[in-house]
Amino acid sequence: MPQEMRVPRERPRTVGGKTEKIRTGHGNTYITINFDDQGKPFEVFTTLGKAGGCDAANLEAISRLASLALRSGIDVKEVIEQLRGITCHPQWDQGVLIKSAPDAIGIVLERHAVGRDRRQLRLTPA
Repeated sequence: MPQEMRVPRERPRTVGGKTEKIRTGHGNTYITINFDDQGKPFEVFTTLGKAGGCDAANLEAISRLASLALRSGIDVKEVIEQLRGITCHPQWDQGVLIKSAPDAIGIVLERHAVGRDRRQLRLTPA
């Protein structure tokens, strides 16, 4: 039985979102989640406090792939599950252990898209 092909939705000219600053082991990371008209996450942008370099390039790639998945109809919980728990240079941020920049993206997605406070999050084993 062939699976149907997912086609990413076009980006509207304007979208609204939320940006959150998270301290990671690579420095301050600014994560923006933009939402569609139904309030579902549509795209992710991530900026590392220090410009350029491999870390910033890798975060751009992760954000582009997460955005592609969200625009293609992949459930945000699936994206979160893939990102949460990835570990590289753990850092505490306001009493919460941020295991990596990808983990931070998962935390922010979960907080704003699923509506749960990060202190209540339960990690699934990676």
